Amino acid sequence: VKHLVESGGGSVQAGGSLTLTCEFSGFGDSRVCWYWVHQAPGKGRDTIAHISMSDIPSYFSSVKGRFTISKDNAKNTLYLHMNNLIPKDTGMYYCAADLDDCGWYPENFGYWGQGTQVTVSS
Repeated sequence: VKHLVESGGGSVQAGGSLTLTCEFSGFGDSRVCWYWVHQAPGKGRDTIAHISMSDIPSYFSSVKGRFTISKDNAKNTLYLHMNNLIPKDTGMYYCAADLDDCGWYPENFGYWGQGTQVTVSS
């Protein structure tokens, strides 16, 4: 059974930093793309970063230069290091995975965690 569990959300002031963690299991040696998806209050889900099986990261423009996606295969853990947070970063953050090449459309992602809340105050 494939499983994703996020942690690390919380409340922080603008300009602060947080690191989100996603522990995954059940994916074995499958070709997987790993995602972080943001859902602002009252809005849809937006992919903000992904990292391929070859550890090649990509970022949406709104987080480029501020967020870093990485993974530790030995620990079965995906990370999102978030720096210089702004109030627009507030929302639920989901880690997701798909057994395919990386893309940007969350409706195509097959596996999801339960999400973790991030609140950035001004």
